[in-house]
Amino acid sequence: MLLKTVLIRLLTTAVTLFGVAVVVFTLVRVAPGNPIAMMLPPGATEADIENLKALYGFDKSLPQQFIIWLGGVVQGDFGTSITLRQPVDQLVLGRLPATLELSLMALLIAVALGGLTAVIGARKRGTGTEIGVDLVSGAVLSIPDFLWGLVFVLIFGVLWPVLSISGRVDPRIAIDFTTNFYLFEGLVRGRFDVVGSTLGHMLMPAMSLALPLAAMIAQLLKQNLKEVLVQDYTTLARVRGFGETAVILREALRNAALPTLTLVGVQFTFLIGGTVIVERLFAYEGLGNMAIDAVINRDLPLIQGIVLLFAALFIVINLIVDLSYTLLNPRLRHG
Repeated sequence: MLLKTVLIRLLTTAVTLFGVAVVVFTLVRVAPGNPIAMMLPPGATEADIENLKALYGFDKSLPQQFIIWLGGVVQGDFGTSITLRQPVDQLVLGRLPATLELSLMALLIAVALGGLTAVIGARKRGTGTEIGVDLVSGAVLSIPDFLWGLVFVLIFGVLWPVLSISGRVDPRIAIDFTTNFYLFEGLVRGRFDVVGSTLGHMLMPAMSLALPLAAMIAQLLKQNLKEVLVQDYTTLARVRGFGETAVILREALRNAALPTLTLVGVQFTFLIGGTVIVERLFAYEGLGNMAIDAVINRDLPLIQGIVLLFAALFIVINLIVDLSYTLLNPRLRHG
């Protein structure tokens, strides 16, 4: 049953990615602006323009361009960046680790803050503390991530300058890692100077992304906990002498967290997409920052590669969440 579900989802994934490829290829070519004109000096001749069009395949019809590009993608060739003159796959994969580390850090912060807030609200249900938790969660959720970023820059970068407000790591630190996963490889190699600098640069953008998601997790998980805490097995746990906090942590949290898992997975995909603005705000060297540069410069191959990668990430994460929910929920696993 599970294998059949996976095969169906993989087939759906292939169809979805093909649809994304068609849409993004068409949109970037009908959008205003001429990438060839941006690459040439003002005195370029018509012959220069035609030669450059031929070099990048822009002299062919749109269907021909799409077939050539899609054929290259299937073989792992996403083309060459117009502005950076480097293979798109190398550029995208080089920036992807930074965005993944930032997104995962934001997710961990959101789950920790949201989970703690939900437990406190459920533990103090029916009191003024729960009302305060709801008010704070609503206020935090109403502020977008980029605005949180501006607040953090003002507080911790200007008024009380204790954190780095731009970049990914201190440029004075020499890094000769095999991968661009600075946190993971820094821990493995014992380069705690790299780890500390990376965390220092990552903290503000990660908090900016995490706070709205943490508020959302807190609201949903608290409501689920309140529903579970009136069930018979939690009442039985109280009769057996468990305190309210122990009942929440040992009996209620596991069942209440299942619906929240779906929310976290879906919102994690939006969180990755939200890194675009936040990375730009903090000059963070991730995929989102590169995406904005690609759009500004009308770098069509790079835009297409980044959008396809984002789409693939969204689909894979949703697939993992669906399978995890099935494995953790006995009724679905044996249904």
